[in-house]
Amino acid sequence: MRAEAGAAVTFSLLGPIAVRRAGAELPLGARQQRLVLALLLARAGAPVTLDELVDLLWDEEAPVSAANVVHRHVGALRRLLEPGLPARSAGRHLLRDVSGYRLPADEQSLDLLAFRSLSRLAARSRRDGDPESALRHSLAGLRLWRGRCAAGLEPAARVHPVFVAVEAERAEAVRAAADAAECCGRMSEVLAPLRQAAEQHPLDESLQSRLLLALAADGRQAEAVERYRVVRRRLADELGIDPGEELREAYDRLLHQRTGPARAGSPSPVPPPAQLPPDLAFFSGREELIAEARAAVARPGGSVVLAIDGMPGIGKTALAVHLAHEFAAGYPDGQLYVDLRGYDAREPAMSPGEALRGFLGSLGVPQEGIPAELHAQAGRYRSRLAGRRMLILLDNCRDGEQIRHLLPGSPGCLVIVTSRSRLSTLHAMAGAHPLPVGLPSVEEARAALVRPLGAGRVAADPAAIDAIIASCGRLPLALAVVAARAAGLPRLPAAQIAAELAAASGSLDGFDDDGPQTGLRAVFSWSYQALSAPAARLFRLLPSHPGPDISIAAAAGLAGVPLPGGRALLGELSRAHLISEELPGRYRTHDLLRAYATELAEEHDGPAERAAAEQRCLRFYRATAYQAHRRLLTSEDHPLIEPGPGETPLRFAGHGDAMRWFGAERQVLMALVSRAARQGRHTDAWQLALGMQHFFDRSGRCLDWTATGAVALAAARAGGDLVGQARMHRSLAGAAYFGGEHGTAVAHLDRALELLGRLGLPGELTRAAINRAMVMAAQGRHEEVLRAVSAALEPRPAGDDRLLADALVIMAGSNAALGREDAAVRCAGQAMALSRAAGYRLGVAEAWEVLGQVHAARRETAEAVRCWRASAVAYQEASASAPAAEVLALLGDALAAAGDRDAAVRAWQEALALVPYGQSRTGRRLAGLLAAVTPGP
Repeated sequence: MRAEAGAAVTFSLLGPIAVRRAGAELPLGARQQRLVLALLLARAGAPVTLDELVDLLWDEEAPVSAANVVHRHVGALRRLLEPGLPARSAGRHLLRDVSGYRLPADEQSLDLLAFRSLSRLAARSRRDGDPESALRHSLAGLRLWRGRCAAGLEPAARVHPVFVAVEAERAEAVRAAADAAECCGRMSEVLAPLRQAAEQHPLDESLQSRLLLALAADGRQAEAVERYRVVRRRLADELGIDPGEELREAYDRLLHQRTGPARAGSPSPVPPPAQLPPDLAFFSGREELIAEARAAVARPGGSVVLAIDGMPGIGKTALAVHLAHEFAAGYPDGQLYVDLRGYDAREPAMSPGEALRGFLGSLGVPQEGIPAELHAQAGRYRSRLAGRRMLILLDNCRDGEQIRHLLPGSPGCLVIVTSRSRLSTLHAMAGAHPLPVGLPSVEEARAALVRPLGAGRVAADPAAIDAIIASCGRLPLALAVVAARAAGLPRLPAAQIAAELAAASGSLDGFDDDGPQTGLRAVFSWSYQALSAPAARLFRLLPSHPGPDISIAAAAGLAGVPLPGGRALLGELSRAHLISEELPGRYRTHDLLRAYATELAEEHDGPAERAAAEQRCLRFYRATAYQAHRRLLTSEDHPLIEPGPGETPLRFAGHGDAMRWFGAERQVLMALVSRAARQGRHTDAWQLALGMQHFFDRSGRCLDWTATGAVALAAARAGGDLVGQARMHRSLAGAAYFGGEHGTAVAHLDRALELLGRLGLPGELTRAAINRAMVMAAQGRHEEVLRAVSAALEPRPAGDDRLLADALVIMAGSNAALGREDAAVRCAGQAMALSRAAGYRLGVAEAWEVLGQVHAARRETAEAVRCWRASAVAYQEASASAPAAEVLALLGDALAAAGDRDAAVRAWQEALALVPYGQSRTGRRLAGLLAAVTPGP
């Protein structure tokens, strides 16, 4: 017996708790006894007090005998571990000291300590720059896990802090393994532990982000996208938050195919893109079209183009995606997909250049390597496709011109195009095989209902099923909506569905005979009637929102409910298939559904209620724009707009958040300015427009700035609002200045100065005078500039260091232009010091910019480049992409003049990437430069 007691004993905690002696597993007794052992093992040799053990064993009030019960369990464990141990002997495995009990162990006897040792080795390897060894050690440690810590002892194993802490160690090891695997390009090896950890920690965004990257690296892009959507919904539902930066970044990398290994040295090969949307689970029918497509693809020759066209809702995209999945195996070099937005009522059609930039990025071309000119982009794209077998799905095309540059130039690829219009030019241009999609047959429509509803339910009442098909007009979209709703109500008889559709058709101008909009109205009505009253009300109000899509916060504002309520209502509408989440957190309504909602609002809500909804919408956006505007203030002491009577749940942590919000809501805000002006809400119009000024400025959207400002100025005039007129004249001067229209800018500022003088607003008058000096500097009137700025600052405004920094930068620029370089450096230095002390990043950027100009004038190119690079960094830190692009353009010009063409091209490309091409004068100039100096492929 003593020899048996001296045999090696090993303990397992990483999974179901287990003890082995000489290789044989020991029976551990009742649950409470196993819990005592588990806590001792989790402490890994550290003492466990009697009170801790009592609290572990009894969730509620412990019995009087609790301490004795613990002692008995400890004694039983001692005898189990060391058979033949004399009574009251301490033994060598379970010790008692003044603090409690402890179970000494080492790496050979306890899997937890072995795991920790391997984790330390992995961390040391990471610090030494050896990701291969780090991954090997991490995986070895993770292989010790056989399940959750102390599995089988729930609920304590899931909620007790000690066991939770051990699980947290596992999660951290999985993160470390994933990071090492990404460096090594071996993400598939950590996919299994990542899945397990992510399931156990569904709200851990760092684990979820790594799982997205691992899935994408393993070719499971569709699963990764679905995982992100699940996590986003869970974060919203359970925590009321949106995904954080790390998870958003992983999703962005997934969408842009940037999920390859982060290995130092030579770049790893870009994995083949796999961008196809998931195939419909219930796809059926279309056999003749599928046979035609198969025959076309099987023909020898060049690239095959399948052109699918048909009416809205007929199932063009569903067929295209199904065909793409069927043919994908024959195109092993990858699949590309893009929605060209050819028929989108709210957003402009995607340009060929935008589509090409996305495709080139997916094919491994870095952004700086993408030409600016369309034909050069197409050439680079076709060069990338040459010699490859790829499948390209171009969805929702407007016409042949939109996709002409997206067609491969060499054989071996398959292109599938969908459009609402017949692409006759594509047939002539590319020899496309037409696949016109008509209504499915009755048999195909019935098959489309069998899978979601079940064969038994369909067979139980064939007459009712035929009536449903007839009421839907065999339109696939209508059939899909009905089927989804009916599948969610398994006890609802098919006859009742048919009866409701038939009844609806009678009141909707003849369901069977009219076009798709009339036919769909009945289907939409049936889904709408299943909504709760608050969700139905929000659905009717959605047309009052003027944007292409709507955020959760905007929906809450529109409905006049708190943010969680808005989220819940959108969730209900989404589940009913009445809206869809096209982008994370933004919901879109189909055109026909929006038209139907408009009809409902006219029927159920009076003019006063609809006007109130529009007013709530306006108030929400005005209040939110005010908060965002405040984050973007430059040298203004206070906002020149007011929040209005509305409220907003949104707050912005910094200028980056504010710029992103303005970017997402730009079209909505511009539409609201126009609507407010039309409705005579003059103050709302100009204040909302003025709130967007800094966004327009920093993003380089001069055309939007001018158009919106003109509407707002007209509104201020119509309302007789002199303050609004003065401020809008000053704002429009900024748009004209950045658009290169200096005469127009001066005219606006002269009018602003006149009005501000009459109004007695000296602070704004000073700023307008400095604005005018800035425009004069652009006109080359530098002596006048110096006099004007000096006069504007007399007396110097107390406590307005940002304004003084702006003025000093203008003076520095004019001194530099006049050859007074020492004075320019002195003014720029003073501006830099003031800006840094005030935390004014734009001022810092402007000071660096003018210092670069001084060095350029002295032909000190290296110093000029250094200053301009620092300026560009500071501008981007302030989320000011447009001025950053201006500086990078100057940098590129200097490098080109110095003969370093390659560096100049890189700077110009970096600049062009920062500004919207169609809105920026600098962007247009750079595009022309790059087209001239960048050779085609």
